[in-house]
Amino acid sequence: MKKRKNIFIILGILLLIVILAISSYFFIKQVLENRNLDKQYEDIQDIVTTEIVSNNTEDKKEDIREIINLSELYKINNDLVGWIKIDGTNIDYPVMQNEDYYLRRNVYKNYSYYGTPYLAKYCDIKNSDNLVIYGHHIKNNAMFGELEKYKKKAFYNDHKYIKFYTLENELTIEHVYEVIATFKTVVYSDNGFKYYSFNNAKNSQDFNDYVSMCKQLQFYETEKTANYGDKLITLSTCEYSRKNGRIVVVAKEV
Repeated sequence: MKKRKNIFIILGILLLIVILAISSYFFIKQVLENRNLDKQYEDIQDIVTTEIVSNNTEDKKEDIREIINLSELYKINNDLVGWIKIDGTNIDYPVMQNEDYYLRRNVYKNYSYYGTPYLAKYCDIKNSDNLVIYGHHIKNNAMFGELEKYKKKAFYNDHKYIKFYTLENELTIEHVYEVIATFKTVVYSDNGFKYYSFNNAKNSQDFNDYVSMCKQLQFYETEKTANYGDKLITLSTCEYSRKNGRIVVVAKEV
């Protein structure tokens, strides 16, 4: 009996070792994959970003300014429609458009766990009143993971502006948007706010209803709003406090 008991103990220990080894393997694999994906996007950022250094004659300090140029990246992949950037965060990525193709693909159209932020298929980059952009919520703050931080007003206070660059006749145009509301909701449910279905206002009432619902659901008051005729951008990512949850950041062009 004692011998049998010892065998069970040994088997249990061996099983535990196997489980730990498998868990460690997948953890290390994920870490290495994340590092590789981060490096891929750093390389892409290098393609579009040029640093301009100028000297401030008063205090003799260097002023470093980044210039975004999308033309080279567009030559690599003409599904590119823009570049999204929020200063002071990791959000600094290309934006593609080809239905849901980039849900798990990178700019080079290869499989990617990160995917690539993409513009909703029904949005027109030049004409839509609201540009809806989706990105994955990655736990290491990659992609749109840092949108979660907009739940706190202190983060909003330091990150009120979203930059969106578009390519027009081979020229890169910078559009600046100011955040007016951040909220969470659910999708695939009659109880959720279908923010993703609004891209063109039928009239002023339609536009005002959308903005009013965003403000009604917001985590905190931003003291900012939008009026009919304003152009909006809506960033969307997963939110895990509820099934099919989403966190949404809405901003207006300024």
